[in-house]
Amino acid sequence: MWEYPVKVGPAPGPQVQLSAARRKNLEFEPLSTTALILEDRPSNLPAKSVEEAMRHKQEYDEMVAGAKRRELKEAQKKKRQMKERFKQEDSIANAMVIWNNDVLPNWDCMRNTRRVRELWWQGLPPSVRGRVWSLAIGNELNITPELFEIFLSRAKERWKSFSETSSENETEDSGSLQADRESSLDLIKLDISRTFPSLFIFQKGGPYHDLLHSVLGAYTCYRPDVGYVQGMSFIAAVLILNLEEADAFIAFANLLNKPCQMAFFRVDHDLMLKYFAAFEVFFEENLPRLFNHFQINNLTPDLYLIDWIFTLYSKSLPLDVACRVWDVFCRDGEECLFRTGLGILRLYQEVLLQMDFIHMAQFLTRLPDDMAADNLFSCITATQMLSSNRKWGQVFSALMKDGSKEIANHSPAPRS
Repeated sequence: MWEYPVKVGPAPGPQVQLSAARRKNLEFEPLSTTALILEDRPSNLPAKSVEEAMRHKQEYDEMVAGAKRRELKEAQKKKRQMKERFKQEDSIANAMVIWNNDVLPNWDCMRNTRRVRELWWQGLPPSVRGRVWSLAIGNELNITPELFEIFLSRAKERWKSFSETSSENETEDSGSLQADRESSLDLIKLDISRTFPSLFIFQKGGPYHDLLHSVLGAYTCYRPDVGYVQGMSFIAAVLILNLEEADAFIAFANLLNKPCQMAFFRVDHDLMLKYFAAFEVFFEENLPRLFNHFQINNLTPDLYLIDWIFTLYSKSLPLDVACRVWDVFCRDGEECLFRTGLGILRLYQEVLLQMDFIHMAQFLTRLPDDMAADNLFSCITATQMLSSNRKWGQVFSALMKDGSKEIANHSPAPRS
């Protein structure tokens, strides 16, 4: 084998050693990089000329002025932010007084007034949000806290029995029902850990883990025909953050009993198709360029809208933004869900127009984390839910009566 000689550089000469010694013997130490400009040269170097000194002085003055401008700009920015924060806090405090003193005590006669609807659109104060949601959702099912405790007890019995051997004298039908319910209840445990993982409050050991488990388990026993479906945990979690346990269950059960939610959670394909078709009517009306882009790329609503509707945007949007959407959803009903979807598409229209099928699908299934509520609601406000002088309810009703032709022209069957 060849051996390559190792080259060793020459020892430092006397001139290099002399330079090193000079550096060590310097009697000045500049306080900062910018200070070098004003610093006189060491005595062993030629002095600055008058022109050079003046130029350096000018450069230094410009640096100082620039730093002061940046500091002033930053201070003004912080001042604006504080002013905006105080303004928001004052607005929330004033709204809270109106809700507590005027609206909530006179709910039935005040809820649909123009004043209250405008106040509602601006977002509910956190302190009254849960109560307003409960009143707006209602309790058509007439569920009581006692009924919740009954179904929670059944769920706990089921969970306990899962670790024991099934009784031999169970009939085949009841055994099948228990197996289905057992599978659904087991899915709850798996799904809870995936619910708002960044908050850490719903994971095992967290303060809201058992509450979420109880609400979902009780609902599974209350509605075995529906059972637990992935996505429900996000809806229940948002309610638990704003309501007491029994009240959260009552609101949850009634909310899922609404036609739109029931259609999606029971995977009623025909009804889902009608919702998609109605959505695309307003999509084409509001955003024709993006609608055509989606059509060309064969990007259909089932690829992104299902996940949004399943969780009422609580999984897709930042939590504070999602709560604002829930506020308006409780005010306007299902129309708000589809109007919000169009608002999201409007917000990111220019970005989406530059994408192909794969990138659009990926983008819409994982929206940016930094979405601001004001930006989204500006886009929602700009979205008109009117097509040929027909509102959402009229368009959807027409599709329900005879929507086969329009559906065929719009959405395919939902993908499983």
